[in-house]
Amino acid sequence: MKITYDLRKNVAYIRLREKRAEVETLRITDELNIDLAPDGTVLGIDLLNANEQLALGADGNLVLVDEGCGKTYEVALS
Repeated sequence: MKITYDLRKNVAYIRLREKRAEVETLRITDELNIDLAPDGTVLGIDLLNANEQLALGADGNLVLVDEGCGKTYEVALS
């Protein structure tokens, strides 16, 4: 999995698998799109207006939690 964020456009993309030649994008809401492979496999999730949708900490950082080991990581989005 890879998460990318474009600060200028305020768009995040959560890539679960590499995109193939054919991708169907489902528009779920004005701010959420899901990319699907022809077999229905989810390839990625596109978050528009990302800073409102991502779980940000008090200082505006993205907070990632590894629930397996209990570690927390913060990533600055600016």
